[in-house]
Amino acid sequence: MNMLFPAFVFSLVALTACASKPPAPEWQMNAKSSAERAAEAWLVGDARIEAVEFARARREITSTGRADLLARAELLRCATRVASLVFEPCAGFDALAQDAAPAEQAYARYLQGAATPADAAVLPEVHRPLVTSTAPDAAVAAIQDPLSQLVAAGVLLKTGRATPGVIGAAVDTASARGWRRPLLAWLGVQRDRAQAAGASEEAARLQRRMNLVAPAPRP
Repeated sequence: MNMLFPAFVFSLVALTACASKPPAPEWQMNAKSSAERAAEAWLVGDARIEAVEFARARREITSTGRADLLARAELLRCATRVASLVFEPCAGFDALAQDAAPAEQAYARYLQGAATPADAAVLPEVHRPLVTSTAPDAAVAAIQDPLSQLVAAGVLLKTGRATPGVIGAAVDTASARGWRRPLLAWLGVQRDRAQAAGASEEAARLQRRMNLVAPAPRP
């Protein structure tokens, strides 16, 4: 799988060793693979696979006794929720917060839409402008990593700063990646705004697109 993740969260895995260094421990490779599969499963809409793969990643990381690494894995999980507009407490991280580094605590606040200007210095570089930016469209457009871009857009929506341009970029990114869950969520935002503006034909068009994206019910 060739999937991109937020650079900060994925620092939980210095999981590939340089050629001049010993091979990475097996737990690292297993944790990386399971974390990737869990995030991808959530984004495409498979909660069952996501739960199984995240449990595997968590099991590998807990074998080290490293609460800081586990905190980062929990942040990755919460980031996929924000990208999909599922705004809820990051309970897994909260249970580990007292052992988390300042950068991890700042990122957790960022996901909750509560980051302060002081947090910007320790956030991942791509997210720093979002804390104080007065030009959210440009800030989101500058983010190359698709998940990071969706996370940034989600934070902007949570804090009431998501413009139509930000929402459109999120729709395009989720669509290009085939990420069903965030795509449905962001299309829903566009539809609701169209309805509120009295643009009934546009709202109907967006609903038809959502119907196309929505998975068929299981027999």
